[in-house]
Amino acid sequence: MISLDNLTVSYGGWTLFDNISFLINPKDRIGLVGKNGAGKTTLLRIITGEQQPTSGAVTINGECTIGYLPQTMRVADTTTLVDETAKAFDEVLRLEAEITDLTREIAERTDYESAAYEQLLHRLNDAQDRYHILGGETRDADIEKTLLGLGFKREDFTRATSEFSGGWRMRIELAKLLLRRPSIFLLDEPTNHLDIESIQWLEEYLKNYNGAVLLISHDRAFLDNVTNRTVELSLGKITDYKVPYSKYVVLRAERRAQQLAAYENQQRMIEKTEEFIEKFRYKPTKSNQVQSRIKQLERLERLEVEEEDLATLNIKFPPAPRSGQIVAEINEAGMSFGAKHVFSGANFVIEKGDRIAFVGRNGEGKTTLARMLVGQLTPTEGSIRIGANVNIGYYAQNQDDLMDGEFTVYDTLDRVAVGDIRTRLRDILGAFLFRGEDIDKKVKVLSGGERARLAMARMMLEPRNLLVLDEPTNHMDMRSKDILKNAILKYDGTVVVVSHDREFLDGMVEKVYEFRDGGVKEYLGGIYYFLEKRKLESLQEIERRDAPARSASKTAPKTGSGAGAKGANGAGGANAAEGKPATLSGKASYEQKKEQEKLLRKLRKAVESVEAELAGLEKQIAEYDAKFAAATDYNEADYTAYNDLKTRYDHQMHEWEKASYELEITEEQYNG
Repeated sequence: MISLDNLTVSYGGWTLFDNISFLINPKDRIGLVGKNGAGKTTLLRIITGEQQPTSGAVTINGECTIGYLPQTMRVADTTTLVDETAKAFDEVLRLEAEITDLTREIAERTDYESAAYEQLLHRLNDAQDRYHILGGETRDADIEKTLLGLGFKREDFTRATSEFSGGWRMRIELAKLLLRRPSIFLLDEPTNHLDIESIQWLEEYLKNYNGAVLLISHDRAFLDNVTNRTVELSLGKITDYKVPYSKYVVLRAERRAQQLAAYENQQRMIEKTEEFIEKFRYKPTKSNQVQSRIKQLERLERLEVEEEDLATLNIKFPPAPRSGQIVAEINEAGMSFGAKHVFSGANFVIEKGDRIAFVGRNGEGKTTLARMLVGQLTPTEGSIRIGANVNIGYYAQNQDDLMDGEFTVYDTLDRVAVGDIRTRLRDILGAFLFRGEDIDKKVKVLSGGERARLAMARMMLEPRNLLVLDEPTNHMDMRSKDILKNAILKYDGTVVVVSHDREFLDGMVEKVYEFRDGGVKEYLGGIYYFLEKRKLESLQEIERRDAPARSASKTAPKTGSGAGAKGANGAGGANAAEGKPATLSGKASYEQKKEQEKLLRKLRKAVESVEAELAGLEKQIAEYDAKFAAATDYNEADYTAYNDLKTRYDHQMHEWEKASYELEITEEQYNG
């Protein structure tokens, strides 16, 4: 579908890519990995044509369409959320108008045998085919499903896009991109502005997507759940692994070990050969052997070991000063900004040594409560009391934006450092990968990851016993996140982390506070425990919603003969009203039991029959899905048959639900 052939990108005397090549196939799920600055974003820009390589070429199949989500982009502020999102269907709206015009023109003409009439029919057929492929009939439902999946609420649909923050506006662009259904998604850090629920929704969407995906992400769990292939960019070279990220890490280590062993063996052989040549170079009796060895070395294909990229973030938090056992008391705290209510009822205690995560959908109050803890905001409900001798270090989500862009890296630390630590600023910056001339760079020219590291370094200039970290891993690469996580694990103070990165939180926190629907709920366990409980609670919520309807069905009086008809006669009627069969004895009871067993067999057979038909329909639908995935043109008969199958499937699913419910009720009565 897309072929990258011998791409080289050079800047002056420095080479970013050195003759890299790989192929993107129609159903690929590729994770593009490498440290910050390795060229991942540059590669996406080259594929889209926004940037040209120094040499080499990108070949794109003529029918291939590309959907590109960069890390940052400008978003229009001239309309509402739903109208802006509907722009994804610009082509659908154009096709609708074209189909209407063509249909009217065909209806008005009478030259049925002419070439012009036949051409109109072909144009109409092509327009209708394209309309179906782009999902024209279901666009309103698709818009709603996508926006809700990405965390928007229905009441947001009519809000002006100008009212949304930058992170939410990125979600609008992501929604438009998903709705366009391109042949391939190129996604650059798509999870940076998403909460955990939206990330999980996006994972499911991409896993089931019919096209290809090439994505850059520093979220290991997201990569593992979406991708099945990992392409590594390192030191100008590319290595293609046909596995998800976690398996790639293992294979990469094995590959490096094999490379190193082969390289060392060859170096020993070369050394011995050169010793032989040097020793016998001037002995006539050994001249033939010497010449043979010289030619052997000339013909030898020298092995090269991929240079190991050992540059990582080396963080060690200063020891935490002693604090009281109670670090913070949050007592029925809540927050409203004018008429906008954010949350209420936050009621918990943070104790010394606690490691806590704040999670939930964006806009539900995670950052708000973090800012309350550090004293930047005062709750409008309840209270927050900080304990004795608590010294707070705060890493804000926009911490890198709070630094003056005109200051140098060194000045940024020098202006806030006091005392003896000022003599160690260069060492501290070195630990955060700012070496040599890097410390004289201005903040405004730093990348997002570099600014995040500088902000973290600035926060660590003095010892703290409570760290409040709001999205600390945004813009950090994998190894940087691992080192930061290890540093937090070794830290002897109290930690509150606002994050959507499941892998980062896993093993670090033992309490999770979820912000949802205007409230705060405590989960005593790690992040995956919370996710599992959240999933179970969602199912229980569905059951609770269904329970009243089911209860009403069970207690509804029957009409006609039998138990219901006995309702007017004493105790037998009471039993019937409760949905239980009237008590009989002797032969009548035996006959009734036989009839119930016969009915149960009949109902079970009916359920099994419908289940078998559903399985057959699922198989046929899956076959069509596979056929459409490989198709190069549109066949209306196939799509008609496919839609008929789905309609039949929906009908049979309804029949199965009815049959299963009837069987359930009958079994309860039989066992009752």
